[in-house]
Amino acid sequence: MNADALKAAEKVFPGGVNSPVRAFKSVGGSPLFIKKASGSRIVDVEGREYLDYVGSWGPMILGHADPDVVAAVTRAAASGLSFGAPTEAETELAHLVREAFPVIEKMRFVSSGTEATMSAVRLARGFTGRPLIVKFDGAYHGHADSLLVSAGSGVATLAIPGCPGIPESIAVCTLVLPFNDIAALQASFEKHAGQIAGVIVEPVCGNIGVVNPADGYLAALRKLCSEHGALLIFDEVMTGFRSCFGGVSNLSEVYPDLTCLGKIVGGGMPLAIYGGRAEIMAHIAPDGPVYQAGTLAGNPVAVAAGIATLKKIKSQPHFYEHLLARAGKLEAGLAAAAETAGFKVVSNRFGSMFTMFFTDRPVVDYQSAKISNTALFASWFRGMLAEGIYLAPSQFEAAFLSAAHSDTDIHHTIVAATHVFKQLAADK
Repeated sequence: MNADALKAAEKVFPGGVNSPVRAFKSVGGSPLFIKKASGSRIVDVEGREYLDYVGSWGPMILGHADPDVVAAVTRAAASGLSFGAPTEAETELAHLVREAFPVIEKMRFVSSGTEATMSAVRLARGFTGRPLIVKFDGAYHGHADSLLVSAGSGVATLAIPGCPGIPESIAVCTLVLPFNDIAALQASFEKHAGQIAGVIVEPVCGNIGVVNPADGYLAALRKLCSEHGALLIFDEVMTGFRSCFGGVSNLSEVYPDLTCLGKIVGGGMPLAIYGGRAEIMAHIAPDGPVYQAGTLAGNPVAVAAGIATLKKIKSQPHFYEHLLARAGKLEAGLAAAAETAGFKVVSNRFGSMFTMFFTDRPVVDYQSAKISNTALFASWFRGMLAEGIYLAPSQFEAAFLSAAHSDTDIHHTIVAATHVFKQLAADK
C-alpha cells in the first residue's frame, strides 16, 4: 500500500522522499509510490494505473520504458556500469547535441542539471573575473547555494522563506530581478558596473509554472549582456529538445554564451551538459584554470540512453509536429472544461509543456504566478488523481506530454477534467 510505503520511507528519508515536491505537501494527501511505468502510464504499488503528465519532471519525451532506449541501456550496462574514463559514445552524443545546438561549440558532461548550472556560473565568474550573477525571481536553476536564492520549483511549492544554510556572503553575490523586466536589468548593470559576470535565465520559465518571455525580451537580454561584458547563460535543462530538435535559442534566434541542458538529453538517466563558445570553454580544466569534475560524468549507461533518445527523435520527421498538436489540443480542452464550469484559469504553454494557473490575471513573472489560487489547484489535483490522471503536485510546476500520449489519452484526460471541474463547481 502507498500509505505503508510512506511510513517505511519516513523512517529513512526526510519527509519520506528524495526530492521535496514529491511529498504532496502543497496538495494534501499522500504521495504515490511507483512500481513500474510504460508509455504514457505509471502504476503504483497498489496496482493502480495513471495517465502520467509528469514524465519524471520532463525527461520522458518518448514515454516510459521506450523499447529502443531500454535496449540501448541494456546493451551498455552489459559492458560495464561505469569506467571513470573517456568513451567514444560520449563523443557521439556530443555531436548529436552540437548538431541540435550549434551555439554549443564545446561542452562538458555532468550528472545533473544542478551541476550544469553551478558549473556554468563558476565558469562565467572565472572567464570574466567578476563576482556577481544575475538570476530572476522564482527561477529554479538547481540547488547550488548561489542559485537557490529566491528560487521556484519546490522552494515555491513549499513556500520556504529565504534559504537556510546559505551564508549571506554567498547570497549577496546573486542579484535577483523580476523576469520580463528589461529596465530592471539595465538598472542593475548600471548600479553594478563591471561587476556582473553573467545573467542566467530560463528562456522560458518552467519552475514557477510555464511563463513565456515577452516579445523582444530575450533579444534585449542578449544586447545588454554584450554591451556590459557579461555572459548570457540559457538554462535549457527543461526546454532543451522539448519543442524542437534544439531549444529556445534555435526558435528565438537569440544565442547565449553558455547553455545548460539536462532531462531529455539523458533519456531519463542522470546526465546533463553545459557548454558554449570554445573560447569560454577553454577556461575549463584541464585546458584552463576553472576546475570541475565528476566521478560519474559521462556515465556510459546514461550516455547510451541519451544517444538512443535523440536518434529516435531525429529519425521521425514529424515528431514535434504531432507532439505539439496533441499538447495544444490538451491545453485547449482543459481550459474549456474550466471555463464551462465557471472557473477562471490562465494557460501558458511552450511546445509540449504547459501550466494551467488558477487565476484570472496574465501570468508573466513570479509575482503574478503567486496570486494563483493554490487551494483550488490542490482540490483539482486531488480530483484528477482520483480520475486516474497524474499531474505535478504543485501549482508552480509544468505538465509534460510525451510522444506516447495518444489522442485517446488526451480525450480521456479532458473528459476527466470536465467531470472534476463540475464536481468542484457543485461544491462551491
